[in-house]
Amino acid sequence: MTYAVIKTGGRQYRVSEGDVLDVPRLQGEEGSESSFDQVLMVAGEGGTRIGTPLVDGATVTAEVVAQKRAPKVTAFKFRRRKGSSTTKGHKQPITRVKITSIAG
Repeated sequence: MTYAVIKTGGRQYRVSEGDVLDVPRLQGEEGSESSFDQVLMVAGEGGTRIGTPLVDGATVTAEVVAQKRAPKVTAFKFRRRKGSSTTKGHKQPITRVKITSIAG
C-alpha cells in the first residue's frame, strides 16, 4: 500500500489513493483537479523516501469533491459577577478532496 504525507494549509496529512479528506479552502470548482507539491514523505513497495524537507519530484493529485463550510465553532466569553457574556460563532471554509494518485 502506497501512502504519502503532504502539507497544505499549515497542517500535515497522511494520505493514500482513494482517501477523502477535508482540507482548508483550495481554489477550484467541484470536479476539477488539484495537486499537492509539498510532499514530505512517500512510502510503498519500493521503500520509503523522506524529504529534506520535501521529496524531489513527488506530487499527489486529488479531485475536488465539494466546497463547503466546517461545523460551527462557538466562542463563549463569560465575566463572572458582572452579568456580562459574549457569544460568537464561526464556520471555516473547507474543501473536500479525494486522492486520485501518488507519483514519486
